Amino acid sequence: MKHEKGGQLGWTEAFMAQGLGVNATLERIDGLVKWRRFEKLLARVRPGEAGRPPYAALAMFKALLLQQWYGLSDPGLEEALNDRLSFRWFCRFALDQSTPDETTICRFRQALIGAGLHNRLPAELNRQLDARGMLLRQGTMIDATLVAAQAAPPPLSAGAGAKSSVDRDADWTKQNGRAHFGYKAHLAMDQGSRLIRGVILTPAKIYKSDVADRLIAGDERAVYADRAYEHKERRRRLRTRGIKDRIMHRSHKNQASLPHWQKRRNALIAPVRASIEHLFGVMKRSYGYRRVRYFSLERNALQLELLCVALNLRRAAVLAT
Repeated sequence: MKHEKGGQLGWTEAFMAQGLGVNATLERIDGLVKWRRFEKLLARVRPGEAGRPPYAALAMFKALLLQQWYGLSDPGLEEALNDRLSFRWFCRFALDQSTPDETTICRFRQALIGAGLHNRLPAELNRQLDARGMLLRQGTMIDATLVAAQAAPPPLSAGAGAKSSVDRDADWTKQNGRAHFGYKAHLAMDQGSRLIRGVILTPAKIYKSDVADRLIAGDERAVYADRAYEHKERRRRLRTRGIKDRIMHRSHKNQASLPHWQKRRNALIAPVRASIEHLFGVMKRSYGYRRVRYFSLERNALQLELLCVALNLRRAAVLAT
């Protein structure tokens, strides 16, 4: 392997036919971002001291974004980087250079975790998108969705709450009376722009409300959420911070039904809040995020963060047109 020179392609590109390997979407995305700022963050990534010199961290990071957009496994990404000119161009791999194999891709992903960049890559992208006026802050929609574990669920004979021997972080919960084994993805979405502002992955058993306050940025005009997020102290904190409380009401003990005004309020909030359900649908239908890829919370949390960066870049490319 070689150290790659960011932004520099090989001499063979001079002989290519004009338009060969062009991908308009990737070109738009590439022009949206100040990649050098990511390069500074990624400077702390240490893929390991043994072996040949590593590929540039920025090139590897962009390759992981391609993996999210195109739903590729590590072997699939290795093959695509060898085969697709647009992928090489996006990552700045010249035609006369080697590209990373699946083992290198896997090691780099693990090195990202070791670098302690938790949530810093999505935050850097959002700072850049905010500077372009794309974050509107009219409101934040928060919600969570269940994602199946990569590991098979423990057998029923193992007893309630049994753990997987290969993924000790995955856990059980129930939804609509059905048992679910895996994780829960908690997201915060900017109203209007539909950009993702916050992301947290937890074992499935963690209640949505338990992590809600970590998804509230504090600079939005309102917070929208379903009944599961109702909490008196949360409502009080929102009022204190001057943020409009748009959390739906739920019935409490000894309460036969909601008062008419609360029912009416819920009916007004529901269609606004529901836009985040569309985001979950896109993640699952278009990006295959019905099941996590790995066998630990930290690896799957990184995958979710990379997916959110990829989603925001695709969304920003649309907003910029």
